[in-house]
Amino acid sequence: MATDRRSARPPASAPESGPRRQAREAALQVLYAVDCLPAPSTDDGEHALTAYWNNLEGPAAGRGYGDSIVRGVVAARAAIDDVIRAASPNWRLERMARVDRNVLRLAAWEILHGGAEVPVQVSIDEAVELAREFGAEGAYAFVNGILDRIAKSNGKL
Repeated sequence: MATDRRSARPPASAPESGPRRQAREAALQVLYAVDCLPAPSTDDGEHALTAYWNNLEGPAAGRGYGDSIVRGVVAARAAIDDVIRAASPNWRLERMARVDRNVLRLAAWEILHGGAEVPVQVSIDEAVELAREFGAEGAYAFVNGILDRIAKSNGKL
């Protein structure tokens, strides 16, 4: 019997499965929406957050963290994109799948700007799980490799 991979929950030994995981999932959805805009701005990030929380049942417990991810990524998007480009010389950012690109942005922000609150390896593991759940088949390996390079080249691993 086939199962829907999005409805399958990770085992108890998997990385975080509480409010922060839900916050990352919500942030990914909002970042995806912002990425669909031709020239996203900080205001677009705020509008997307408002629309998300007004129209979808998001994780109330993780809302603050999800909002901080979105605001951080939108504000530092150009710098984050430069870091991703440097870590993926054989892949143009614009040609990456939109989900993969935004998983990378989310995790790169956590690694570079998230502070000591979230260990780097947890950020990478969580991004890999997001890519596994929402990305194309095999996207998790791509995301893992790029984030590992980002963490190492920025002295985080």
